[in-house]
Amino acid sequence: MTVFSVLDLIPLNATQTPKEALDDSHALVQRADALGYGRYWVAEHHNSGAIASTAPAVALAYLGTGTERIRLGSGGVMLPNHSPLVIAEQFALLEAMYPGRIDVGLGRAPGTDPITARALRRDMSRETVDRYPSDVLELAGYLGDVHEQVDPELFKKLRAAAEVPNTPEIWLLGSSLYSAELAGVLGMAYSYANHFAMNGNPVQALDHYRENFRPSAALAEPKAMVSASVLVADSIEEGRRLDLPTRVFKYQLFAGEIGPTLTPEDAKTFSERVVNGDLWKRAAGSQHVGPADLVADGLKRLVQITGADELIMQPNGYDFATREHSLVELAREFGLGSATE
Repeated sequence: MTVFSVLDLIPLNATQTPKEALDDSHALVQRADALGYGRYWVAEHHNSGAIASTAPAVALAYLGTGTERIRLGSGGVMLPNHSPLVIAEQFALLEAMYPGRIDVGLGRAPGTDPITARALRRDMSRETVDRYPSDVLELAGYLGDVHEQVDPELFKKLRAAAEVPNTPEIWLLGSSLYSAELAGVLGMAYSYANHFAMNGNPVQALDHYRENFRPSAALAEPKAMVSASVLVADSIEEGRRLDLPTRVFKYQLFAGEIGPTLTPEDAKTFSERVVNGDLWKRAAGSQHVGPADLVADGLKRLVQITGADELIMQPNGYDFATREHSLVELAREFGLGSATE
């Protein structure tokens, strides 16, 4: 049975303060919890005027308040930006706050531009990137998931917390075969970042993950997730109108000039003045846009062709109401929790 989950970048529109954006996400996670979604993940992005999610652990500590059952996690922490012990400590504390409900999703990209990445990492050498697999194993060990590739003596001397009641689920995230293969070899869960819509091949990635999977103490069988960006509206035309801010965001991302999320009206004006037509064509908006039944059919097809165990959706839109509407309508389509009552 497919698990349906939510990915939140904590978008910041032109009229909001970061506090207001966080409050929107706080309301959205409570709605997702009540509707029956399985997980709620937030991402790590830096130096962006359109995204308030810079520190997943800090955001999750706040977003989890008032939730009852939904899992909370990172989608993901960009591990080369951090010390494995520091991230392990942060998520061990989250595990203490929300026992049995914490996920640690890890990625290896910087999640920002080169200048900010240099400020975050300090060390920009190739060695830092090549160290990623050993950093993943080190972090896992601090959280109680000790793999045979590392010396267990290290974790007798160092620990992330006095006691971690449950081992948080560790997921490797990526949009390449490298991440898929690494997750498989290490016996960890894998999430393919299909919501980027960068012409990747989720079927190939998930197949590659399963082909390389080796059972581990934490995971006996492959566990795969795929993501998608969504926007539900009453019609395809209305969906495309509401989705214009997402397309503008991607255009600005490619151009290296990201500002706060525009209103649909301002996004339309922006689209009429675009100077780089090729870039605008590349900057497609959400992948699944339109009436709920049409969007749900597309998502079910994605799950079918990839064989994914879980689907995580990034609800797009200028405001809270648009994103909430997508979650409510899709919960009804998928037969989740209170949406069917």
